[in-house]
Amino acid sequence: MEFFADDGLSVIVWVMIIAIMMAVAGLLIHNGFSVVLYILAVLLLSFTLFFFRDPDRNIPEDPNLIIAPADGTIVTIKDVDENTYLKGKGTQISIFLSLTDVHVNRNPVSGVVEYLKYFPGEYLIAWYDKASELNERAEFGVCHPSGTKILFRQITGYVARRIVYHISEGDTIKAGHRFGMMKFGSRMDIIVPGNVVLNVKVGQKTVGGETVLGVIEAH
Repeated sequence: MEFFADDGLSVIVWVMIIAIMMAVAGLLIHNGFSVVLYILAVLLLSFTLFFFRDPDRNIPEDPNLIIAPADGTIVTIKDVDENTYLKGKGTQISIFLSLTDVHVNRNPVSGVVEYLKYFPGEYLIAWYDKASELNERAEFGVCHPSGTKILFRQITGYVARRIVYHISEGDTIKAGHRFGMMKFGSRMDIIVPGNVVLNVKVGQKTVGGETVLGVIEAH
């Protein structure tokens, strides 16, 4: 069981130090402003602990499932031409993460990482369509044991300014396992080919590592 994301521990430590300093300052000042400092310290630390929470998930066992890589809300389902990794037509599912969602990311599918690329970019609001092309992002192409290719992206948003991932080209990954996180609001795209049957819709809430986005069928 993991209570907090490993990638957030350094931030949590720094915020704890700042909160303690604010509390000490309140004790030294010892006037009406002390209460404000106490409240701000508690709010800052509480938000940080809440944001970097990392709950365990009940990962479905069927190896042919495409699983949501993030908590959030599905804001887009559309047909696209994906010429980088899939090299053909596919369907894009975009999940928007608000500040209140768990920001730990999980592998949407099992397989071998055949493609990985990081792109510096802008910081448009994450639910804009152009964010997939213009924002800072990391793209991952995974080949499922069936031969089905899946592309997914971590995309920064207007608030999120950092993406973290711990997988590399050539790695064999397992669906539902943690691979990184996005800090302070962002978006995940998953692009699947035509042999994946989707069972989600726009507006639906997702739970990373648990919600089934679709099923891989035989080519």
